[in-house]
Amino acid sequence: MPPTASTAPTANRRRRGSSARRDDDAPLIPILARKVREVEAKAQRGKLGPTNRVKFQVIAFLVREERARVKADTEIADGARVELLKRLDGVATILAKTAARDTSLIQLLEVDQATSPVARRMRRDWLLESGAELPEDELIITDAPPVQATVVPAALAERQVTPPQIEARRESNPFLAPDLTMRAPATTPRRRLDGWELMGPLYKAFETGAGGASASMDLPPVPEFDRLSPKGLEVMPHQSRFLEAVRAGHRSFLLADEPGLGKTAQSVLAASVAGAYPLLAVVPNVVKMNWAREVERWTPHRRATVIHGDGAAVDAFADVFIVNYEVLDRHLSWLGSLGLKGMVVDEAHFIKNLTSQRSQNVLALAARIREQVRDPLMLALTGTPLINDVEDFDAIWRFLGWTNGEKPGPELMAKLDATGLTPADKAFYPEAREAVISLGIVRRKKKDVAADLPDKLIADLPVELDDEFGRSIRAAEQELGQRLAAKYRRIIEARGDKVIPGEIDDDIARLVAHGELEDAKNAGAGSDNVFTMVRKIGQAKALLAADYAAQLQRSVGKVVFFAKHIDVMDAAEAHFAGVGLRTVSIRGDQSTPARQQAIDAFNGDPDVAIAVCSLTAAGVGLNMQAASNVVLAELSWTAAEQTQAIDRVHRIGQDEPVTAWRIIAAHTLDTKIAELIDAKQGLAQRALDGIAVDPSSSDSVQLSALLHLLRQALGAA
Repeated sequence: MPPTASTAPTANRRRRGSSARRDDDAPLIPILARKVREVEAKAQRGKLGPTNRVKFQVIAFLVREERARVKADTEIADGARVELLKRLDGVATILAKTAARDTSLIQLLEVDQATSPVARRMRRDWLLESGAELPEDELIITDAPPVQATVVPAALAERQVTPPQIEARRESNPFLAPDLTMRAPATTPRRRLDGWELMGPLYKAFETGAGGASASMDLPPVPEFDRLSPKGLEVMPHQSRFLEAVRAGHRSFLLADEPGLGKTAQSVLAASVAGAYPLLAVVPNVVKMNWAREVERWTPHRRATVIHGDGAAVDAFADVFIVNYEVLDRHLSWLGSLGLKGMVVDEAHFIKNLTSQRSQNVLALAARIREQVRDPLMLALTGTPLINDVEDFDAIWRFLGWTNGEKPGPELMAKLDATGLTPADKAFYPEAREAVISLGIVRRKKKDVAADLPDKLIADLPVELDDEFGRSIRAAEQELGQRLAAKYRRIIEARGDKVIPGEIDDDIARLVAHGELEDAKNAGAGSDNVFTMVRKIGQAKALLAADYAAQLQRSVGKVVFFAKHIDVMDAAEAHFAGVGLRTVSIRGDQSTPARQQAIDAFNGDPDVAIAVCSLTAAGVGLNMQAASNVVLAELSWTAAEQTQAIDRVHRIGQDEPVTAWRIIAAHTLDTKIAELIDAKQGLAQRALDGIAVDPSSSDSVQLSALLHLLRQALGAA
């Protein structure tokens, strides 16, 4: 997009007499004002996603372009010119405030930005809406030709390893058998929706929910006979229906069943039904051993190998390769040339951050598989695909090939085009939601598919921190709140306003809280911030939570005890040992065999009373249904992490009601964090389950907690 391009030639504008409305001189400005308010509203609810970042770029570009045009247009009266420039400055001010809230936007204000096909289409559509006449070369916008995915980025080239066994496999079969079904893609005809920006409307279609409709594609009925389960095992009806969809030829799924409904088993059997071998499973480190067991259990005729470190012990002739996210980067080269016919990403919300190397590795491998194989089996598994924002879908949809982040893929585009609707039509949104769901979203809730699964209850236990440690925590909270309030007052007074008790400028408050959060993330040891405060609360609750867990164990039997910090786990284990209770520990620094040994001991040894678990290391993929009671000694920062922890016991195989006991430090920030976590549950309920719940802010829990402290200090809570 040339930086000097004008909105429209002056000669092509319709001119009216002196009584004409002020917008006649610059009909683009009202459009920019409306668009910038949309971006601002989205930014106030959290960081902007890809669509709104592009919108931010285009607004900034057109403001510069329109300012230059207004200054140069000699037909505009001086008074009108001053008024138009003032209105453009108003749009620019909102852009600056938004960039101050999300500093990653600042780089998008550069002159050479907004040149992607999506940005150019957006600019073209807004200009046409304003009545501008554009030259033909600006009307027709084509995408850049596809570039073959680079699986191994240059920065990782030196880290690549090739296990000796893989060389043996290559020598035994040096030629990858060609897939004769692959052929050059046909030229896609121009579609009615090609000129529309569609990613934002697709996200909105899920964000608004669907009046009670669950986000799950239509699945075939349960077959009359179970032909898949090995002797002694049986798939459940909901699993069988999913596998029938695979048998019918469907090959890409976001399997979003609630935790505990057997997504691993479904994936293993889906690979067998589809013949998708060799299969790659990218999984969290804590569940690598469990994945190998599930392959052996459900498909005993197939071989699985777990990749550790540099892969010295890998079985190159296995059918299923299992690797954790942390070591995937050094195995990209040989995995990309192995001829994989399927890929599973377990706990797929791990890849939601597109800037992380973890996400980029997964997406590069997925792109390579689609280049080599026609209709590979691609499975994204997560019971919690949405953490803070509906745009958390972005990376998962890219992995599955449904979108490329900027626009829908060919299959989704065809479905959207077939609706006969556009984003300007209200009826477009439920139709668009159904179009995405039909690509392969499968979402079943426990209460709907596992009638025999007992209920789950979350019970809060407030505890008083009435010792000196507790008093110091409350004092530190007040000090942090006052520090935030002082920054807020300085900003308000610097712009010439007065701070009015009980009133608050939400934009400035958010700017102050965001700055404090960024400082806290970058702070070294010894600094006093929201993270250290929550850690101190956990330390103060440690013995109270451990004592409650010990009493609970005497009444109900086995208990799972979750904590976030190692020192809290250490204190709890010392307390349990002191009262004569035998425990096992599951931590992030354990080897996979040691972790699995601890899980087996907890589930199988009646003398093991309590499993002391790390929220982050043991919160996914583990089966601990020997217990029906969970104690959460510390709160997580996300609702998803809390749900995952509880569902280690509330899963298939559990035959008792499950209760999770949250230990809450009364009269501290802990109480607010628990409230915020509960509010976050509404996002998934609205987007995936169609439940009508009030939308909550997409701010992170940390940011919301800081805003709470600031408002409290200003007397506006």
